[in-house]
Amino acid sequence: MRDSQTIADLNDRIAILRSNISELVEQAAGHSGAADENLIADRIAALETQLADAIKLRDAAEVSAKG
Repeated sequence: MRDSQTIADLNDRIAILRSNISELVEQAAGHSGAADENLIADRIAALETQLADAIKLRDAAEVSAKG
């Protein structure tokens, strides 16, 4: 049960991160100016790193749950 809860939590986190990245991409399209673009690009990169980490954790939890 613990693994399935962890997987569900990670799936929720992954969905939130993907949504946040999409929102930032849309914001980037609407902004102009190097400072804004750099801040948004840095934030997108950080979220993409978090997303990759969450996917790795979820995948490992799924493998562990299958036993």
